[in-house]
Amino acid sequence: MTSGVVRPLWALIRKDLGIWIRQPANVMATVAPPLMFLLVEYLGAAAVGRSPVALVQLDRGANGAQMAQIIHDADVFRLTDVATEAQAEALLKNLSVVAAITIPSDFSERVAAGQPAPIDVEVNNLNLDFTNDIRRSVPDAITQFYAAQGSSSPIKVTMQERDLRSRDVDFVQYDVLPTIILLLMLGGLVSSGLATAREWESRTAKELLLAPVARGVIVGGKVLAGFVTTFGLGLMVLGLGYALGWTRPEGVYWLSTLLIVALVALLSAALGVALGALVQRIQPVTTLAIVTAIYLFFLGGGVGVLAFDPDWLQAVSAFIPLSYGTHALQMAVFYSSADRLAWDALVLVVTTLAALLLGLLAMRRSIAH
Repeated sequence: MTSGVVRPLWALIRKDLGIWIRQPANVMATVAPPLMFLLVEYLGAAAVGRSPVALVQLDRGANGAQMAQIIHDADVFRLTDVATEAQAEALLKNLSVVAAITIPSDFSERVAAGQPAPIDVEVNNLNLDFTNDIRRSVPDAITQFYAAQGSSSPIKVTMQERDLRSRDVDFVQYDVLPTIILLLMLGGLVSSGLATAREWESRTAKELLLAPVARGVIVGGKVLAGFVTTFGLGLMVLGLGYALGWTRPEGVYWLSTLLIVALVALLSAALGVALGALVQRIQPVTTLAIVTAIYLFFLGGGVGVLAFDPDWLQAVSAFIPLSYGTHALQMAVFYSSADRLAWDALVLVVTTLAALLLGLLAMRRSIAH
């Protein structure tokens, strides 16, 4: 009985894997969209992450030097040091910087005398993202300056920061995991969907369905073939992320990371088989697979932080399995946490079983026709 299941199962997996390897266009359809999303996210982060600012240090005293150093150490600007206000104005007009910060020539003298010592800021308020960065960051730098003066400061400032997380995660790094989830969903939908639809276009589906093999074995073989290719792509991207320092779970959290990658890969492969059996044409399946994966990506909170998204999107994402996969990966990779891991995994398992059932029903419908 075991050989009656294993042999046809292995034959189906081997056939689909062989066809997938010989179809580079399918591989590109799987990999290209996530890479484009990652590129857009990287360029977007570079554009809005650290604003370009010109720093004019006219004061050569000790306080002026300290203020300039604090602005440099803040690491929230891409600073360009210029000697004169005229140079800063030229950079502003050319849109080379979004703001010019000037430390006046009498800054040290005013601080020493206990007088108001303003920092001049000129902002090109193209949009609120740039403008609010400057409005928040410059006062913060001034606050740090007066806090560093200690008991001699005319302004008494104390600050105490308490971080909820054990580490800071870069914006681009944070967006890598939803992109990996998108890659997994695309991989399974495209590879399994095309492999299933190809059976109908090539007229081999009749032989397959009339073979003395249980329908569950046929669906299982298709799903496992898609799972192998998709899980392999996921491992490759995780390895690349590890080399770049983006995805480095610690200790036992490698296991939970691999578990979630495997579950999402299995879910996407099962959905791909169901889609291929329902549509039965390669071109429509390709289009539907890409569109479905991208919609699930966005509705699952793939862009930004889901907790800060509009209420309607948070409500919708509760029914999107990708949001659970993304959450579990973020907890494991970034924060070494198993928070809600059991629930996230359960949702993915139940959704996968539902997709397998849908694939079986689609096969039965095809037999009936």
